Amino acid sequence: MNIYERIRELGYELPPAPPKGGIYKPVRQVGNMLYLSGQGATKDGKPVVFGRLGEECTIEKGQEAAVVCTLNALSVLDEYLGDLNKIKSVVKILVFVASAPGFHQQPKVADGASRFLMDIFGEDCGVGARSAIGASELPGDIPVEIEYIFEL
Repeated sequence: MNIYERIRELGYELPPAPPKGGIYKPVRQVGNMLYLSGQGATKDGKPVVFGRLGEECTIEKGQEAAVVCTLNALSVLDEYLGDLNKIKSVVKILVFVASAPGFHQQPKVADGASRFLMDIFGEDCGVGARSAIGASELPGDIPVEIEYIFEL
């Protein structure tokens, strides 16, 4: 299946790759592994969802933010690779969730990204290892930031 067609079938389109927010490489390739710098829930460099989970942000909004992060990651990969169909599998995602005190459902928020990747790449290739970590704050008051590792 063509990855671009699958993204459209799911009702999404790739946004332009987000602008860099500092001194780093958006993608670092080592052999057939691609390491992506953290991607936030932003569009055109501006947050699209705000706040901490358990306060201003619901789990559903956090899951939507995780999808936006993943679309941004795919845009960065598209810019780097020129063709998302070169991706063999998702190896791992590391999900940071801005969490209010007492919020302990980070894995449910991370499910937004995991489900989206599974829907795009299939269960065998789209589901990788994962960690979901609570953070007191994230840049720009975004609720979710995700790092990715993909295999070519």
